[in-house]
Amino acid sequence: MQSQKMPYFSPSKFILLFIVSIILSNGSVAVAQNRTTNIGVIIDESTRVGKEQKTAIEIAVQKLNSGSKDDVLAIHFRNSSGDPLEAASSANELIEKQNVRVIIGTNSWEETTVVAKIGQQARVPVISSNTARLQPLSHLQWPFLVQMTDLDISNEIKCITSLVKSYNWKRVIAVYEDNVYGGEYEGFSILSEALQNIDSVIEHRLVVPHFTSPFDPKETIRDNLATVLTTKQSRVFILLKSSLPTATRVFEEAKKLGLTGRDSVWILGNGFSSLLDSIDPLVFRPVEGALGIKTYYSDKNPLFQEFRSNFKTIFRSNYPEEDKFEPGIHAIRAYDSIETVSQALNRLGNLNETNSTFPEKLLDSILSSNFSGLTGLITFQDGKLSKPQVLQLLNIVGKSYKELDFWSRESGFSNSIRQLSVNWPGDLINRVPKGWAMPNNVRKMKIGVPDSTSFQRFVKVEWIESTNETKYSGFCVAVFRAVVATLEEKYGYTLPYEFINHTGSYDDLIDKVYYKTYDAVVGDVTILANRSKYVEFTQPFTESGLSMVVPVRSDPQRAWKFMRPFTTEMWLASGGILFYTMFVVWFMEHQVNREFRGRWMDQLGTALWFTFSSLFFSHRENIRSNHSKVVVMIWLFVVFILTSSYTASLTTLLTVRILEPTVQGIELIRSVNAPVGCDPDSFVAKYLTDVLNLKNIKNVTTQDQYPKYFESKNISVAFLELPYQKYFLKEYCNKYVAVGPSYKFGGLGFVFPKDSPITDDVSGSILYLLEEGRIRDIENEWLDTSQNCSTSDTGVESERLSLDNFWGIFVISGVTSTLSFLMFLYRLLHNRIEQRIISYHGSHWFNNNESRWRRAIKLVLIMLSMNPTQVQPRENLGYTPELDHEIPPEWEAVSPTEVPEHLEMGRPTQLEIPMKKIEHNGEDLRLE
Repeated sequence: MQSQKMPYFSPSKFILLFIVSIILSNGSVAVAQNRTTNIGVIIDESTRVGKEQKTAIEIAVQKLNSGSKDDVLAIHFRNSSGDPLEAASSANELIEKQNVRVIIGTNSWEETTVVAKIGQQARVPVISSNTARLQPLSHLQWPFLVQMTDLDISNEIKCITSLVKSYNWKRVIAVYEDNVYGGEYEGFSILSEALQNIDSVIEHRLVVPHFTSPFDPKETIRDNLATVLTTKQSRVFILLKSSLPTATRVFEEAKKLGLTGRDSVWILGNGFSSLLDSIDPLVFRPVEGALGIKTYYSDKNPLFQEFRSNFKTIFRSNYPEEDKFEPGIHAIRAYDSIETVSQALNRLGNLNETNSTFPEKLLDSILSSNFSGLTGLITFQDGKLSKPQVLQLLNIVGKSYKELDFWSRESGFSNSIRQLSVNWPGDLINRVPKGWAMPNNVRKMKIGVPDSTSFQRFVKVEWIESTNETKYSGFCVAVFRAVVATLEEKYGYTLPYEFINHTGSYDDLIDKVYYKTYDAVVGDVTILANRSKYVEFTQPFTESGLSMVVPVRSDPQRAWKFMRPFTTEMWLASGGILFYTMFVVWFMEHQVNREFRGRWMDQLGTALWFTFSSLFFSHRENIRSNHSKVVVMIWLFVVFILTSSYTASLTTLLTVRILEPTVQGIELIRSVNAPVGCDPDSFVAKYLTDVLNLKNIKNVTTQDQYPKYFESKNISVAFLELPYQKYFLKEYCNKYVAVGPSYKFGGLGFVFPKDSPITDDVSGSILYLLEEGRIRDIENEWLDTSQNCSTSDTGVESERLSLDNFWGIFVISGVTSTLSFLMFLYRLLHNRIEQRIISYHGSHWFNNNESRWRRAIKLVLIMLSMNPTQVQPRENLGYTPELDHEIPPEWEAVSPTEVPEHLEMGRPTQLEIPMKKIEHNGEDLRLE
């Protein structure tokens, strides 16, 4: 049996087989493993924010890796220590050595910009939760920068300025931590601009050194706050930006100096307020009552509850030295950042990281995110969250805080801020803090006083040689001194001031306040709209207006003064209604009353006598007609009204002295271009020219010049402001009067700069003095004169009785007379025709039981069928015109209302009028 020959393998073949097996083995392992994505995180691990971010990221990575079968996130932390250069170095290391695909972190603006630039060069997305203000086109400048918020510092400042405006705080103090790397803090300029838009200013900026400064930060903070206490008025402190250690020192030193008590206000920005859930309450206990602004997020959803439980457990384990273990907004944003990256990777599928388009596709996938995170809906637009986030207003109370309201960029605060229940510093509950106080080492206020006023009873500036000083007096100065005393009495502080006499116009005074030359103006300054644009006025302490003053001439004792109670139209109307009533009464009485008959001259005299005598006493003539009685009754009522009014008006004219102005209205002044006098330093001259269109303006500088100018005919009219006019008319009693309309203005008030916090207190003091009547007492002291002016009336023409006062009774009288006349005339014609028919046909033509309406119809039918030639009067009546006045009463004409007994139906013998039979078509017309 032959032995088998073993195959021969050279050493080189064994080596080749080993290499192939190793390659195959490694390939099978690579296929079996998941894809790992490296993520870099740059934080400041020495701060509370950095610790929260690190814990939240570890929780998110552990949860996502445990639930993912394909993608694994590998986190590489780097500590920047808050140094932008260290952050840049860490970013380069993470990209070059760790091959990270995304960088998360960078809380400060400086860190964000340098890391974003490095990420752009390496095509690595950078996700930041920084809220610093970026330019509108920043997503084009740093296309690989993704912001996990839509808020920036400008939104926070808008919220702060809304608070300042709502509470009307005029001056604030901006507090922020100095940038250890130099450069101006951008938030300060944004706040300054925003406050100017609401007429408030930053009185002082308190820049505190960084807590890592080599100088003693505590001593510097104390000195800066002491400067505020001694030299600045504002007590509204706005903490814009500060690290936790620096803010703690600021609060402690402010508490020691008494800057956190009553009437002080502290507004804490989002940077500090977002840590309120995380830090020891002892840190913010000194500023109890402060208002805080932080980003709002819901802590009620189950996802957040689970995260908070895990966070507290891990954070307590990793950082037992911390006082509180609650997560803040920075931890929540860090968690959402990892979730955003994880979902973006899942959407990429099996795209290999070595693919040249992987960075751009990863960035696009991140920006296309759409899911609900811990902070809300996560969607992006222009490189930042697209859903508007909301700020929450807090009030620090005790060891915690209470939620007051919400603010959004679109709608502002959801409720009225003034109606919120706020626990202010110093347990101030019943009122809002003033937000200012008088400094300890305050300089005296420079108050300008006009030294050349027309009426020195209002403001008087005089030099006293014996004491070598300037004396300021007058009504306006007295009111201001009373206000200063009230400030000390009611508000508890003294207002140091010094008067400075000013030579020039009132507009110059306003300009000097606007440009800070004067701190205020005390004087007879009128509140005007154009002045209010540049300065702030207090409440007016007296009214103001512009009126026209002219000389008067005493009403002469004219012979026709008895005609003055009634106007011309009134006299004509009275005469017209009198003669009309006379005619109506005469016509009706002439038919039935013998006393109103006779020759026409006698009848006219009787009618006039009857009508005129009713004005003064009872007439002797008897009235027989009922219609006449109605007319006379209404006429007597008219007479009573007219005589009573005339008597009262005439009595007034005879007993009260009448002052008649020489000029009646401004239209006459304008038409003849009469000279007009006014104060050249006030606004009056410009108002007369621009508004009232008066051209001939004369300057009158003092009160005593007005009478001289009137006497010399240099001026015909003087335009004086209402307070001056009242005093002028009292001083020159019964020599001048005010005529025409009064043009109203805002009153006289004191002037302060726009940002002065004292204005509200001064206004409150003025209102208090007005309510107590003390300003009225001051006015009586300074503006009452020794003249005892008698009562006079200057409105002569307007007080005369006109037709407008009595046209109603004239209409009633005229309508009544007219109706009575028409009714009388109808019945007169009716009875006369009826009697003629009866005298011709006999009484059988009319039945006494017939209605008046049926009898009227018969009369109409007869009248329509009659020929005028068929009705002739009896020839032998024996009527003699000359003896008309001697006709006995039984032969009088028949009254339509009172038929004499001898003319009753069936007895026509006395006034029988012969008539021919009425024929109709050749036949007798008979009425059944």
